[in-house]
Amino acid sequence: MKKMSELLRFAAAVGLLPVMLVQQSFAWGADGHSIINRLAAAALPADVPEFLRSPAALDAMEYYGPEPDRWRSPAEPELDAAQAPEHFIDLEYADLAGPLPRQRYDYIRALAVAQAKHPDLAASLTPEKVGLQPYVTTEVYERLQSAFRDYRALVAAKKDTKPSEAEIVFLAGWLGHYVGDGSQPLHTSIQYNGWVGPNPHGYTTEHRIHSLFESQFVHANVTAGDVAPLIPAKPVVLGDVFDDYMKYLRNSNSLVEQTYQLEKSGAFAGAGTPAGKAFADQQLAAGATELRNMIYTAWVKSAEPVPAYHGN
Repeated sequence: MKKMSELLRFAAAVGLLPVMLVQQSFAWGADGHSIINRLAAAALPADVPEFLRSPAALDAMEYYGPEPDRWRSPAEPELDAAQAPEHFIDLEYADLAGPLPRQRYDYIRALAVAQAKHPDLAASLTPEKVGLQPYVTTEVYERLQSAFRDYRALVAAKKDTKPSEAEIVFLAGWLGHYVGDGSQPLHTSIQYNGWVGPNPHGYTTEHRIHSLFESQFVHANVTAGDVAPLIPAKPVVLGDVFDDYMKYLRNSNSLVEQTYQLEKSGAFAGAGTPAGKAFADQQLAAGATELRNMIYTAWVKSAEPVPAYHGN
């Protein structure tokens, strides 16, 4: 890694100060999120601006990977309450609202309708309990695309781009956290930390599988070098980003039961098993690949003309 001074130069530009932080076990844990972010940035192609592929940017991306989990502290209760639902979506409940709307507030209204249709589940069909994962992800993606567009304008005008570069690195790192969350199957399901409901296969009901898999096992057994070869060499420019991201989440959701099967077999205990290791590597690579593609797509689409504004 480059010297810490280079990383702090990026951090200072977006208003961050070095602080002592407590390790928290959310999402992939700091290890998984850091791996996803760094590998995604390292896999960007040469037509992305060099500053986003520089050693300092890779260090900053790695640092920002766990950032939204640092916001989940009882010291900032309003922040914690507001953004905690953005780390997950329980698709089993979200789908009761029908085809998911593309915008956050339409989704919230759709959940209110679902509450009326399913009064027995009404208490579970609130946004903070069902989750907002795809909405924050696409919103941060669009922030990144907007920032890339501003960067292009500064370059064309031959103006200083350093503040814009710092903003882009932060936004890409912030985006990476949520994309990383989406590759962890247990962030897409009501079965997020111990099986609930009918359990004919005898999966664990203890509230430990989440942290065991994504934090303890990954910390002890996975390195960036294990994951990097699983990322395709060529990036993909996504078509409809929201639709693509929902496919990505649904693919993760399809692996929920496999996660429980692996835990039951001891795949995540201690050194685990080859199957457990391969599964963790696979999902971390999926997160890094999706993030790389989203960053690349934001860059490419930032060159497109902005649609004409049509007021109310």
